[in-house]
Amino acid sequence: MVAVLVAAPFVGIYPVFMMKVMCFALFACAFNLLLGFGGLLSFGHAMFLGMAGYVSAHAAKVWGLTPELAILVATLCAAALGWVSGLLAIRRQGIYFAMITLALAQMVFFFSLQAPFTGGEDGIQAVPRGKLFGLIDLSQPMAMYAVVLVVFLGGFLLIYRIVHSPFGQVLKAIRENEPRTVSLGYDADKFKHRAFVLSAALAGMAGATKAIVFQLASLTDVHWSMSGEVVLMTLVGGMGTIFGPVVGAAVIVTMQNYLAELGAWVTVVQGVIFVLCVLLFRRGIVGEIGNLLKKSL
Repeated sequence: MVAVLVAAPFVGIYPVFMMKVMCFALFACAFNLLLGFGGLLSFGHAMFLGMAGYVSAHAAKVWGLTPELAILVATLCAAALGWVSGLLAIRRQGIYFAMITLALAQMVFFFSLQAPFTGGEDGIQAVPRGKLFGLIDLSQPMAMYAVVLVVFLGGFLLIYRIVHSPFGQVLKAIRENEPRTVSLGYDADKFKHRAFVLSAALAGMAGATKAIVFQLASLTDVHWSMSGEVVLMTLVGGMGTIFGPVVGAAVIVTMQNYLAELGAWVTVVQGVIFVLCVLLFRRGIVGEIGNLLKKSL
């Protein structure tokens, strides 16, 4: 994966396209940490992506922070939002948990629409990329690409470490059988809340980086449809796998990019592919490959 991402700009693939793929891949990996390994289906994860994008854009444009500080501040804000919303959401399970996250996300959407600093329907435009640590000019595409690559790989490795840690093993146990996990002495709510905060922070980091890359923060990233897209990316790639969300994000973003001329029909094509994946590839693309190889991917 690292070899492909490093080589991509040098073999004719548009760097901005690859940066978009990496941002959404990190977003999908963060969501998969919650759903695939914690068994918690959130319909409101766009609130972390979008709100962090707004904070990052505002910090870079209005406060004049350097890009690394803007991304850090936005990630911390997403983690704080995740901590508060998680306290409310984990009180319920199943569809009730999903509905609470959706309701909270809609509240954040309308806040983003009305708040003065977000720019309403126009969003925050012309966000300066600035200079990394005051030295590296990120207006150069390859410099920006290198930063996004480091952010993505850092987030991916963190998720990999979380999943393969004792904390990750307890999360899997809660996903498989929560009453039995509780009977072993684990506080399931505490573990779920921590997973929710970690997922929110990583999703926020993806949104903050995306705002710097595209020099824009808009309502699109905080809309409920974005929460649906990340579910689609995770399921198409392979829920509960490490590399599945990356592949799923690449597939969905590629479809949106190369089928853009179809207009609204892109959604129809995505729907057809999703139905086919559910019917023919129940484990997702990477999940099916892992099953054939008899190896966890």
